[in-house]
Amino acid sequence: MSIDGYIAGPKGEMDWMIWDWDAELKKYVFNLTRPVDCIVMGRNLAEVFINTWQERLKDPNNQDNFARKMVDTQKIVFTKTLGRNPWKNTKLAKGDLTEEIIKLKKMKGRDIIAYGGVGFLTSLINTGLIDEFNVFINPIVLGDGMSIFRNPGNQMKMELVYSTSFECGITALCYLPDKIREEQPDSNRQMSSANSSI
Repeated sequence: MSIDGYIAGPKGEMDWMIWDWDAELKKYVFNLTRPVDCIVMGRNLAEVFINTWQERLKDPNNQDNFARKMVDTQKIVFTKTLGRNPWKNTKLAKGDLTEEIIKLKKMKGRDIIAYGGVGFLTSLINTGLIDEFNVFINPIVLGDGMSIFRNPGNQMKMELVYSTSFECGITALCYLPDKIREEQPDSNRQMSSANSSI
């Protein structure tokens, strides 16, 4: 995300993001996903996300543990258009987003993480079912672009749990929504949101 709150430029540009992560940031993201056993995402991201991580593992010299984690973790892809599931270790969800997420959170399991583009993450945020927001701030002001915090209906008060800055210039922020403690349905699993990254 940019300093002024955009996850992409006005036309979806992402060339401003820092992709050359330092070792500490890579370790931070790996630890963030360690307790996760389910990834949820929209169809648009899934087509790139799943194929990219699978391709990285085909290289016999690749020792990327994060790529292995992304491939091995079960994925739920939300779609209204796909008739057939083209990916391994993946299920399609075609029902109402809120109802599907509530069902997932009530199932036994570890944590759930959401990756996505603007449309999917905006819809997910507006369900009010995210327990934790992990935001990675890039040191740039875009002035205009695509935001995932659009028309949430009400103000979203957040509690900053911690922040960490990294040598490459990115700052990671972890927020908890204030309302989750009193309004969330009973859940077995926590769900966190992270900016889309490949």
